[in-house]
Amino acid sequence: MPMKDFKIRAYGKSELAMLYFPNAMTAEGALSNLNYWIRQCKGLREALRACGMARQAKSYTPKEVALIVEYLGEP
Repeated sequence: MPMKDFKIRAYGKSELAMLYFPNAMTAEGALSNLNYWIRQCKGLREALRACGMARQAKSYTPKEVALIVEYLGEP
């Protein structure tokens, strides 16, 4: 069920991952799962690269979050 008050804004990578995987045992596990989903979704992966996403960044920009939600749906 989508969150009613999810907002497109900058999110820490672990923060966003925990929204997608609230039952994950750790933030690292949630982030690993989200990264897997991103890698498996070729269109999303390419769109994130095209907008300049830095793999080593600690957060997602609002534009990156919008792309993730477009491809994966709201958490």
